[in-house]
Amino acid sequence: MRVLILGGTTEASALAELIAGDLRFQATLSLAGRTSTPKPQPVATRVGGFGGAEGLADFLQAHEIDAVVDATHPYAARMSANAVVACKQAGVPLASLVRPAWMMQAGDRWTIVPTTVAAALALGQAPQRVFLSLGRQDLHFFAAFTQHHYIARLIERPQQTALPRGLVLLQQRGPFDFDAELRLLKDQKIGVIVSRNSGGRATYAKIEAARVLGLPVIMISRRAKPAGQIVKSAEAAVAWLAQDGPPRSLRGV
Repeated sequence: MRVLILGGTTEASALAELIAGDLRFQATLSLAGRTSTPKPQPVATRVGGFGGAEGLADFLQAHEIDAVVDATHPYAARMSANAVVACKQAGVPLASLVRPAWMMQAGDRWTIVPTTVAAALALGQAPQRVFLSLGRQDLHFFAAFTQHHYIARLIERPQQTALPRGLVLLQQRGPFDFDAELRLLKDQKIGVIVSRNSGGRATYAKIEAARVLGLPVIMISRRAKPAGQIVKSAEAAVAWLAQDGPPRSLRGV
């Protein structure tokens, strides 16, 4: 079975690891190309966009893809929407690997906001040391709020010209453990965290550390995005692939 994994997440890498040793599948992992040095993968990898839903549909047909697993980031709504449209157009089954969102626990001090702009406004007027855990695409929203001191952790440097003045960049790749996150928040004297509700374990340690330190977290809520058959783990995605039926090349034989 020819499988296309739309990736860029921990779950996508886990799925690639599982499929790589399974002779039932021939997988390709597609990455958006937002990092120039992506983590090596055990399956064939392509980098770059498809040219919208039409381009993805053409790719599925040209490469005789039998099934697609959307394991993109929870906030990658455009790619997921393109996957739904393209798979319907090409007649290819689609599963969406959706990691559960984080839920507030006792001791958490969350302010939940709908957008990054709302998060910037929620910081208030009093100067604060802010840890931005957002990825590099949204940093420019904080540039107008110059009273704060910002620290951001990224895999690669941002490309925007408008960035917060004096922004401190920590170039690191997760996952991050609790002790390291606790040390980071203390060493940087962080007063508040701004985070997307990405879910999963890879970056949850900062939330646990904030809970222990009693730090407030401005949490940008996750919007529902278009999806196929929802699965919640790499193992569940493999099970879905296994039960989805024979490859396209054998259907109707």
